[in-house]
This record gives sequence, C-alpha cells and structure tokens, in this order.
Amino acid sequence: MTVSDTTTGYSAIVESALAALDLDDKAALLAGQDLWSLRALPKIGLRSLVMSDGPVGVRGGGWSADDPSLTLPSPTALAATWDPELARRAGQVLAAEAHRKGVHMLLAPTINLHRSPVGGRHFEAYSEDPLLTAAIGAGYVTGVQECGVAATIKHFVANDAETQRFTVNNEVSERALRELYLAPFEEIIATARPWALMSAYNGVNGVTMTENGALQVDLLRREWGYDGVVVSDWLAARDTVGAVVGGTDIAMPGPYTVFGAALALAVREGRVAEATVDDAVRRVLLLAARLGLLDGAEPAVAGAARPTPPDGIETARELAARSMVLLRNENRVLPLSDRVGSIALIGSAARDARVLGGGSATVFPARVVSPLDGLRAALPEGVVTYTVGADPNQGLELAGGGFDLRAILRDAEGWVLAEQPLTVARVRWTDNALPGGADYDAVASVEIVGTFTPRESGPHEFGLGGLGAFRLAVADRELFDGVHELPEHADPFEALTGPPTPHGSVMLTAGEPVPVSLLNTTPQGAIGPIRGISFTLAMREPRLDDDTLIEEAVAAAAVADIAVVVVATTTAQESEGFDRADLRLPGRQDELVTRVAAVNPRTVVVVNSGSPVEMPWRDEVSAILLSWFPGQEGGAALADVLLGRTEPGGRLPTTWPVRLADAPVREVTPEDGVLRYDEGIFIGYRAWQRHDIAPAYPFGHGLGYTDWHYESIETSDRTVRIRLRNTGSRPGREVVQIYLAPSEPDDRRPRNWLADFTVAAAEPGETTELTLTLPDRAFRIWDETSGAWQFVPGRYRVHAGRSNTDLRISAVTDIV
Repeated sequence: MTVSDTTTGYSAIVESALAALDLDDKAALLAGQDLWSLRALPKIGLRSLVMSDGPVGVRGGGWSADDPSLTLPSPTALAATWDPELARRAGQVLAAEAHRKGVHMLLAPTINLHRSPVGGRHFEAYSEDPLLTAAIGAGYVTGVQECGVAATIKHFVANDAETQRFTVNNEVSERALRELYLAPFEEIIATARPWALMSAYNGVNGVTMTENGALQVDLLRREWGYDGVVVSDWLAARDTVGAVVGGTDIAMPGPYTVFGAALALAVREGRVAEATVDDAVRRVLLLAARLGLLDGAEPAVAGAARPTPPDGIETARELAARSMVLLRNENRVLPLSDRVGSIALIGSAARDARVLGGGSATVFPARVVSPLDGLRAALPEGVVTYTVGADPNQGLELAGGGFDLRAILRDAEGWVLAEQPLTVARVRWTDNALPGGADYDAVASVEIVGTFTPRESGPHEFGLGGLGAFRLAVADRELFDGVHELPEHADPFEALTGPPTPHGSVMLTAGEPVPVSLLNTTPQGAIGPIRGISFTLAMREPRLDDDTLIEEAVAAAAVADIAVVVVATTTAQESEGFDRADLRLPGRQDELVTRVAAVNPRTVVVVNSGSPVEMPWRDEVSAILLSWFPGQEGGAALADVLLGRTEPGGRLPTTWPVRLADAPVREVTPEDGVLRYDEGIFIGYRAWQRHDIAPAYPFGHGLGYTDWHYESIETSDRTVRIRLRNTGSRPGREVVQIYLAPSEPDDRRPRNWLADFTVAAAEPGETTELTLTLPDRAFRIWDETSGAWQFVPGRYRVHAGRSNTDLRISAVTDIV
C-alpha cells in the first residue's frame, strides 16, 4: 500500500503550532540540532526528530560497531532482483530497525543513475535505467513509510559521480534531465509519496542544488505537487538567503548552519520574507505530525496499522540470493550437488567477506556470514578446503579480528574522563555523544589501547587513519610519532572515508598477544561545523609472496571436483568520496582465475563487487556469479545458490563492459569546475545501442537453473499479453522484460527502451500467462522547444525477452 496523503487532516494542527512560534524558534527549527537530529520545541509539543543514514541498514545516532545494525545487500543488488515487492519488504525490515534505534527519518534511498561505470557510489544507486530505478525505489519507500518511518529520496539531482562533488557544476540538457535524471524522483513522488527529499552537493546548469529554485520550487513543489521536506546533504547549504529562497527547508548538520540565527537575522534585515520561513516551517511541522512527534497529531501510520515486518536475517538472506546474477553457466556446472566430493574455495574475500560499500553507507553488522562460513555450514566436514590465492588488499584495513581494545579519553592533566570497549579499532564520535557523557571541550587525548593476538606469524604492517597528532606503538616498539594533515583540495570527508596510512611493520608470532597503543593528542576536529573525534587503527597481516599463494591455490584446485574462486574489489576501489580510476580487479586476482581455470575445467567465479569490473578470463571459466555486496548473510545465500537450494534470481540492472575503454560514457572529471553531460539521453544500454562495441553482458542479462520458452505475445493498444512455459526440469522464476521500439527509426530516441517488466514463476512444464499495461510515460519525450512533454503516437514494436539484446518475441501495436 501507499501511505495515504494526510496533509489536509494535519493542516489545523500545523497552523496552530506555527502561530505559537516566534521568528527565532522558526529559524532554529530549520537548522539541525546536531549531526543527526532536529531540536524539540516543548512549548508546542514538538519532540526531537532523529535521522540516520541508510540505505543497507540503519546506523542510528552514532557511527560505531558498538551499536550493530542489520545489514542488507547493496542497492545494486536490490535492483538486480527486479522485484519492487522484495524492495518493499526490505523497506519494512529497515523501518523496524529504525524503530529499534529511535530513528524517525531514514536518509535513503539513493536514486541517482549509473551514468558511468566509474562512479564512486555506483554501488549505492540502483540502475542505469530510470524506470527500473523508480520501481525499486518506490517499493523501498513504500515499505519504509507504511511502517511509520520517513524515507528520504536522494540526491536531488544529477549527483552521479564523486569527483569535485561539493563544487562541480553539471551541465545537463533539459531533455536529459526530464527523461533520465529527474524521472525516478518524479515517479516515486507520484506513486509512493515520500515524506523527505535530500538536495545534492552539486550544481545543475549553473546553480547549486540547495539554492536551485527552478528545480526545488518551480518543478518539485509547484509542478509535481511535492509536499514533503527538502533537507540539505550534510554541509551542502552554503548561503542563507539562497538556500531558503531556493527551496531548502532544513540545513544539516547543526547547530552551526546557514539557518538558525543567520536566517532570523536575514528576515530582520529584509533579505528574506518571513512568509518564506513560515512555508519551510510548515513542511517540517507536517513531517513531525506524520511521524507522531507533534502533540495533537496522530501519526500517519499508527502502530496497529503497520504491517508486521518480516524477519530481518531471513530477509537479508533471501534478498542476497535473489539478487545474485548468473552471468555464465557452461555445461550447467551449477547448481552443484549436495553430494559434491570436494570444493577448493579460493580467494581472500571468501574468508574475509566484503559485505557493503564504503563511506556514509557504512553500518556495522552484529555478524557476517562469509562464503567460507556459508559453504562449510551447508556441506559435510572436509568437503571444502580453503586457500587465499591472491590478496586483493593492496593497503591496510581496519584492524578487527584478534584485537582486544578499548578507548580511553583523558583531560589535559591526564585524568581519565571515560572509557569504552571497542569491537573494531575505530573511534567516531560527535561532540555531544562522547562515551560516558564526557565533555568534548575537556578531552585532551584519546587512546586506542589493548592487545593483539596474531593468527599468523610474520611481519604485520600497522598504520592509522585520521587527522591530528598521533603516537603509534606495537609490541613496545614506536612506529610513528607525528602529525596527519588533510591533503590540499581533498574531499572534506576524506578524513572519514579515505584509506589509512601505513607507518611500519613488526615481526609477530601466531598466538602470542602483544600490546598495542594508538594515542591521539589532538583529537578534536571539525568538518565545517561538524565537531567530533574520529580516527582508526589499521593493520595488514603478513603477506606471503603472491607466487606462493597462487601456486597453493592452483594445487588445491587441481585435485578438487569444483574450484570456486571469490574475487573482489576493496574500499580503495569502491567508496564514497572518489571515483574509480579503472574497472580492474586489484592485485593478481585475474591471474589467479586464469591459473585455476587452466587446471580445473569446473571453475566457478564469484564476483564480490558493487559495480562492474573487467573480467578478462570470462570465457575461460565454467560459471560466473555476481554476488554484489551481499550484506551480512551473503555467505549463507551464496551456499543456497551454489547448491541449488535457491535459484539465482538476479538480472543486471546496468550494462557491464568488457573493458572500461569500451564504455560509451566514461568522463566524470570536471573541466574548470564543469562536467558536461554531452551524451544527452544516451547513457547505459541506450548508449551501447549506438556503439560499435558490444558489452560483456547487456542490461537485463541473467541466467537461471531452468529454461523458458516464450510462446506468444499479443497486443491491444497499451495492453500486452505474454505466454511462456518452463521447459526445464526445475521450478523457476523469469524476469520478463518489455522493450518498445518505434516501427520507423527515430534519431530522437533510443533503438528501444525498457517500458515495463514483471516476474513470472512456474513449475517444470507449466505455462504461465502475463498481462501488462504499458504506461503512458513510455510513449513520451521531452520537447525542449515547447518546454513540455510530447506524446508520440504511431506504430510501435513491443518486444518481450530476457535482456535488452535477448528479445524472444514481438508484436506491433498502434498507439493513438
């Protein structure tokens, strides 16, 4: 269901509350109280509203592994299910997590597009196609909000890359904006009615988005009728008058923003009309009313009316399995038999799973099921052997296993202000949320201290991440005593998201604990108005010679019935704050796959990444399975899929190139501060259709464990009827994709475009019939001359198939 519009019912309550506020109250309400919340105003019965990052979990008010979060698969994985109903269930699970953590507003989903495969937050967005993005996003928003939590669609708009993201001006044609980048926002607002929207850092056509009245006022509110709040991305609001006049309602984070006292002053000086402030306050109060945070207002979804959320762990496992995309399956090597004699499991990521992308999307699961864990739990003892094969981690990683650590906060005299146990070697606290309620201004040093028990003997490399003056010592040996500073022109959030710096190695013996200390003597820091303490202890275990590791893996694969190689990207390739330099797998993983495939003809490769990677060995292996960033239950889901207990249900939500050089759209680096979207509407498969080079795997591609025969298609105006039959020996699911093509070539439009899709299920030999109604939007283009949508009647060919290039049957329909 879509939560019904309750604006009218709240009008009198909101107006009464607004009338009781003076200018200072109103201006303060539009500025964040701190990093994650808005202030309470007891005199009108308004309680504090708490926000939290998503989209794969609900982090809550902190940023610490001490407050774990259920961790679902990445947004690319969710989109790969092509299942809006499953996205809705994911939203319900996350809403339950939000209630558990006292969060009212989830800062998700991200519905920007995969314009280029090198986009750094590619894993955090759904697809290259606006229709698929809108369908999955609407399902997610509906699931969150029908459980009484506000969803926030972001980042409005054209926030499709990370390079110079705070300052870049993206030049985008009106048609490309309307047909591609704005389209998912428009559809989700129309169908799921989100209560919040986040304004992006970047500018569009010369105006920064937090001040872009043409898009945030004229289009978003007046044309589309959006009645929710617009919250700035963190630190995106830079000008008081520009932001409030340009349609921004909330400037985050607080308390030092361009709103608050600065906004009250602007009103008193006549630079901003108080009526403009009142409109913003009305929207904030409406949000509070919908959430049940304003006296006299019943929440839009009362507790008794909320659906019972599905089990979180079961949903995480199902979603991961349903999202996995089987790209290749020669000689039906998959699924494996439960009675398989031996499996050589190979790859660093098979043991130390990467379950989510880096940056503000990071949450901390209470547990992680790795591929090694999942397969060993599913099979008899001794079936699965494990070797590293090749280490993709070229740098240090957050110190975790084997460490017993705590953080100690001290004042200038050395007195202990507070202590806190650490589950991972990172501290990340805001100024008003220190352990033990410690006074931020009194903290003179913070030390991560404890012991480390190695699991391997040899040289262990240590380092740190963060800014300030540090002393690092391991096994009573000082490795560093100096200052870390942010490089000039770096992303302001690099201190939080950037890779750690190595500072030396120590010879350690397996099983023998050693003392560890990382002391920060200038712990207080700020990013703009955000004050806090954040730094990290990092480590790298002894690294054997890659030649030795690969030889061990090859030897194991040569004597096994099946070789399963897990290859992966790292946080150095996929994270917030930077775009990708290439699509290659790090380290010698490509060589590893080639060597293993040469000795075992039944080699299965599992690709653990959030976005496309080059696979030069793709024709040398028997099977390729994409696991994306699969969330905390990924290893269990992988075992389900490999052993055939669950069919891999995923289809590609974006095109995968053979190599980066082949991709039609690669440029994400601005020139003189400007990034020109010169390709217009031709991104993703729309661009590949006009390209002389074929991709490795097209949009929509994915195999299952059974076969389907598309028997017939009939059309009548916008109605499409399809009959297909499961001709295989197993039950299965098929994502039926509908593409439209004009009967006569039309250079204004792609060769064909996704118009609708649905999921069919059938038992072996069973026939199923589907009826779809093509939406009006599928026949519209934006006419830049008239500045309006143009309906294009005529004869269209309606294709049904398994991908953008595997179109099985078609029929003609006349649209008038």
